[in-house]
Amino acid sequence: MACVLQIGSSAMPYKRNPIRSERACSLARYLMHISTSMVSTASVQWLERSLDDSAIRRIVLPEAFLAADACLTLLQNIAEGLIVYPMVMEANLNSELPFLVVERILVKMVSEGAANRQECHERLRKHSHEAAAEIKLKGLKNSLMDKLLNDDYFTPIHSLLPNLLDPSYMIGRAVEQVEVFLNTEVDPAIHSYKDSLALNSNITI
Repeated sequence: MACVLQIGSSAMPYKRNPIRSERACSLARYLMHISTSMVSTASVQWLERSLDDSAIRRIVLPEAFLAADACLTLLQNIAEGLIVYPMVMEANLNSELPFLVVERILVKMVSEGAANRQECHERLRKHSHEAAAEIKLKGLKNSLMDKLLNDDYFTPIHSLLPNLLDPSYMIGRAVEQVEVFLNTEVDPAIHSYKDSLALNSNITI
């Protein structure tokens, strides 16, 4: 997550660095490797209970907890400030949606008895590759649906194309699966911490 007021680069005015994410990554990298010194100490101490672990314990234990706490605080702050751009998401989805529904079109054509599966598959493959080439080589918009509408072979489903393009048919049981996961896994896990969930993470960068 980038800070709105921070200046990311003197040469790239449009840029905003994800400074909180970068800091969390840096601390996590330190935390992942901080155990190496403890492992090294344990490997040569052999339970002799000498005091050669004293200094490293005094350094590693508090710093490990502080680093972990800092990482969690940063991640909480990032999550609390997440910004979603629905219009960009919709534009990206719409640009790829015609390709995603090709299978549904194939199934519909065959189930309606309007086409031979192999022949229909070949026509869809041809139109799909042509549309993809136009996007990649010429920077044009996805024209796959226009190609199907202009192909008399697909006349039996021309009126069905708007419904076939409905993205809600593409997500399967995703909504139900998320709800089950939240109810059976997430909610029980955080129940004992419910009094702390209202706490906000305020960070000054």
